[in-house]
Parts: sequence; C-alpha cells; structure tokens
Amino acid sequence: MTDAMPRPLMTSTLQHKGLVHGFFTREGGVSQGLYRSLNGGIGSSDGPQSVIENRARMAKTLGVNDHHLLSLYQIHSATCVKVNEPWSLDQRPRADAMVTNLTGLALGIGTADCGPLLFADPHARVIGAAHAGWKGALYGVIDSTLLAMEELGAERSRIHVTLGPTISQSAYEVGPEFRETFLSTDKNSNCFFTTQTKNGKYHFDLPAYIIDRLEKARVGNIENLALCTYTDEERFFSFRRTTHRKEADYGRLIAAIALTD
Repeated sequence: MTDAMPRPLMTSTLQHKGLVHGFFTREGGVSQGLYRSLNGGIGSSDGPQSVIENRARMAKTLGVNDHHLLSLYQIHSATCVKVNEPWSLDQRPRADAMVTNLTGLALGIGTADCGPLLFADPHARVIGAAHAGWKGALYGVIDSTLLAMEELGAERSRIHVTLGPTISQSAYEVGPEFRETFLSTDKNSNCFFTTQTKNGKYHFDLPAYIIDRLEKARVGNIENLALCTYTDEERFFSFRRTTHRKEADYGRLIAAIALTD
C-alpha cells in the first residue's frame, strides 16, 4: 500500500467558492497490476477492498465522508437523476448523470475513454456530473443534465462545465455502421468523422461532438481539458487500449464534484 494520496486534475472553470472538484487520474491508490493504482471501478474485477480504499482516498481529497462519494450504475443512457440523499454502492441508480443542490455529496462519474462532464452553477449552488459516451452524447445525456439542474434553480447562462480526459479522435476508430447511426439521428454530425480510411473505417471526434452539444445547449462557460485517455497510459485507464491488448480487464477513472459549506 502506498502512502501517496491522489492528486486530481482540476480546472479554473470550476474553481469557485463553495465548490470542490477533481478529475482523478490512476495515480495515488493501492490497486496492483492492470488496475494500478487508483482504480475507482465498482464494476471491475479488482479486489473489493482495494477499490474501497481507493474511493476513500478520493473522498478524503474532496473533503467528504467516505460514503458520500456517490456513483451510478452506468448504462450509456440519457437518464439523469436528482440526488436527495446518499445511497449505498449496491443501491446506486441505473443512470448516467446526476444533479444536486445538497452540500457534502460528491457526484462521481466513472470513465475509461468516455467523456466525464462536471457542471456547476455557483450562484444557484447546483451541480451535476454526466457520463457522456457516444450513446449518451448522441441521445441526450447533456440535455437531461441541464434540464435537471434548471429544475433545481440553475440557469444555463451561469453554468460552468468541464470535459475531462476522453479518448481522442486519432485513437477512436469506428466502422461505417457507427457513422451511419450518427448521420441517421443527427444529419449534421458528419464533420466529426475523418474521411474513410483504406480499411473502410473512420475516426470519430467524441470530445468535439460533446463540446458542440454543449455549445448548442447554450451553456455559459465550457472547457475541454483536451487530454486523451488512450495515449496517456501513465495517468489514465482506457477500455479501448485494454481491448487492443486483449487484457482481461481495466480500471475506471473517477471525476467528481461537490458543494461545500
């Protein structure tokens, strides 16, 4: 077990009084092997006690109770839930975004290539977190998060949002059927794909697509950390990198945000 504590990536966009946040890397935990070292993945095959310890370290870094770092049972949907009280890990809702106006609850999203989004309206004291994979981004997880925040008193023009480490276009090769799914739903999405390669594939720009959806939703302040999970193995887990190497499993990164007193 290492004594080093996590040092999450942070952004000035979300540096406001009464807020704490962090995009945790894979550094500062106790997991070994494929999960080295700060694996927050409840659904991974890592040792449960290692995951519990890693999540406790993240909670401590954020200044919240161990059991107040909340996660979802993520299903690549557009579903967003309002958090009125903490839940246990085995009772987490099936959803891909959550919002709250309660102090001391850290909203945590797990990713390993998909886009982690952290939202805040510091004036209204409303926060949100969303897991934006290609399905969630395409089918409306951003819109559902914003609507839920507005129902708690947020205003889009005041909302600050940051996109954390996400797989980059150069590492995200997709087939023609993937592209057709986008074009059939969003006819203007062709600009997020490269021209067809010699093997009949394309490369999809997920970060740019997410930012475009945020801009069209008229969010007040948008930031992209522009960090690639696939290419930076020292700091980030990557599902696609694991798949290409035919490894047995992969860890999950956590991005979290909380309101403080």
